[in-house]
Amino acid sequence: MPVTRLNHAVLYVRDVARSAAFYRDVMGFEPIDALTGLPGAAFLRAPGSTNDHDLGLFEIGAQAGPSLAGRATVGLYHLAWEVDTLDELERLRGSLTAAGALVGASDHGTTKSLYAHDPDGVEFEVAWIVPADQLDDTARAARTTIGPLDLAREKDRYGGQTRGGVGISIPG
Repeated sequence: MPVTRLNHAVLYVRDVARSAAFYRDVMGFEPIDALTGLPGAAFLRAPGSTNDHDLGLFEIGAQAGPSLAGRATVGLYHLAWEVDTLDELERLRGSLTAAGALVGASDHGTTKSLYAHDPDGVEFEVAWIVPADQLDDTARAARTTIGPLDLAREKDRYGGQTRGGVGISIPG
């Protein structure tokens, strides 16, 4: 059987309580109480997920240096979380902005993305994916460039409540 999807990610963090609060309060992840028995660890589930957990956090302390992945070492660039609607992407843009975490917003043609940093500077993406039945030549051609995200224009084009990813990341 082939791999079907990413089940969860695990991050080393300086302060597990601070990081768990960020993912809970800003991103809407739910702490998994049944898995809180490990000292210095937290496990969270994304809203609507059927996974046991989507994110594990392990504290390594305030002395930990920043990740040098992509600057001086190889390593993970970012995690990408998918949202169902452009309205949800817009809501998260507000939450990320209020938290001082938003660092960018890009239009990849078939994907509309926000980029942010968590409290330890780990970058992540939040994306809405154009449904397969709404892909057109313009969206496909735009995959070769990265443009600024005009969320109002995309909501006018696709609708704020249109479920993204259908036929691509979600079976049609």
